[in-house]
Amino acid sequence: MNSKVLVTGCNGQLGNEIKLLLSDAMYTDADTLDITDETAVSNFVKENDIDTIINCAAYTAVDKAEDDVDLAKDINEKGPENLAKTGCKIIHISTDYVFDGSNCKPYRPEDKPNPVSIYGKTKFAGEQKIVEFAKKYAIIRTAWLYSTYGNNFVKTMRRLGSERETLNVVCDQTGTPTYAKDLAEAIVKILPQLNEANSGVYHFSNEGTCSWYDFAVEIMSLSNLNCKVSPILSAEYPSKAVRPFYSVLDKSKLKKTFNISIPHWKESLIKCLKLF
Repeated sequence: MNSKVLVTGCNGQLGNEIKLLLSDAMYTDADTLDITDETAVSNFVKENDIDTIINCAAYTAVDKAEDDVDLAKDINEKGPENLAKTGCKIIHISTDYVFDGSNCKPYRPEDKPNPVSIYGKTKFAGEQKIVEFAKKYAIIRTAWLYSTYGNNFVKTMRRLGSERETLNVVCDQTGTPTYAKDLAEAIVKILPQLNEANSGVYHFSNEGTCSWYDFAVEIMSLSNLNCKVSPILSAEYPSKAVRPFYSVLDKSKLKKTFNISIPHWKESLIKCLKLF
């Protein structure tokens, strides 16, 4: 790659997967570049001749964000604004939580967001800053991200499945799990194709749909764990932040624009579990 690429949030699930694919990029996390500091961002980009940014940095603690509003805003809104103001080409990762979940058909990129949590609101505000300040950009909304890195649903289910005989998991929230490695591969394919004409909002998750309950059952089965998973309603598992009941994403625009094929979530889960 001839362009000088910066990947922020490099120690998260997605950042770690991108590291395996782009060996010549520069990688930063909060301890090496504070994206909420406009001067620090501007200086870093100039000093290192960066012309492309993949922003994986985010405040993602959904329930904690309800109390930690200022920090969530700083990282999810101010950070993307500072990165966009550098004039670099930018791929910015966003979330299905920008939607309220009242749809009954997959959300398209042009559907109107209506976030119902602080996390969702700050992520949508960050998207708006990218649109306002960046010339060449792709905002990629994704969902239910997991990998062999960091903390995620797959790791939690495997741990609990090995410790317990039974487990309750919500069955009335529908979406699509996304293997971070698949998203990383899509980002690397999009990078050289991204220009001013195709700049915009895109959706990426694996194919297919399921509930968290279905996902948990599949994880236990493929991991050969004998933990019995029982379905419960969200009302029986109260959480601080409201989560969308339906957040399936329509990926047609991304697949067509960048000629990308996406595997089914079960196929990708099998690939991921082989690495444990």
